Amino acid sequence: MLDLTKIKAISLDLDDTLWPVWPAIHRAEAELLQWLHDHAPATARRYNSTEALRAVREQLERERPDLRHDLGAMLRESIRLALRQSGDDGALAEPAFEVFFAARQRVDLFEDALPALEQLAARFPLVALSNGNADVHRVGIGGHFSASFSAHLFGVAKPDPRIFHAAAQAVGVAPHEVLHVGDDALLDVVAAVDAGMQAVWLNRHGHAWAHATEPHLTVADLGALSALWATQ
Repeated sequence: MLDLTKIKAISLDLDDTLWPVWPAIHRAEAELLQWLHDHAPATARRYNSTEALRAVREQLERERPDLRHDLGAMLRESIRLALRQSGDDGALAEPAFEVFFAARQRVDLFEDALPALEQLAARFPLVALSNGNADVHRVGIGGHFSASFSAHLFGVAKPDPRIFHAAAQAVGVAPHEVLHVGDDALLDVVAAVDAGMQAVWLNRHGHAWAHATEPHLTVADLGALSALWATQ
């Protein structure tokens, strides 16, 4: 059971918690492909679909496990690999990645996300905690957060407890005083509980829970989370 009296801060996952991630990824992949058509035609001919470019990234994931915590670096180096394999200049990987990265920040928040952030941030320090490479400031919601941690900058990814503990330390509280909220059963809920936090599972699609470690609370939307303090 969730103990509201212990909560002094809240950490939140980003992708698929505050916005659906795949529309943003698909848009970014399409803009990257168009950029390659315009600036690296040999690569665009060889890798003429987003699926083909994604296959290069999947190949690199197998070959470079050291980059798995850094999705941005993984993508940048997969673009470089595709360019070089096609006879184009590998240095184009940097501007190509920036096109992808800028488009990836154009997310469409879930309808419940912004009202919940406003209500929760008025009561608690909020910390963004993500394995992805979204930037809360470029997305336009950075003003609601006291701190932000992403795996590619911090150096380790969820479920490593160190990134959860860093979130707690950033706002001056102990891990057991943090409530972590996220959509991923293992990377958010089980990992946060293992790190000593309380955890809320954001289950927008009504999935069944399939793990021995259970969330302290399950909600279908963020409005149900912020409503916990509505009468306090």
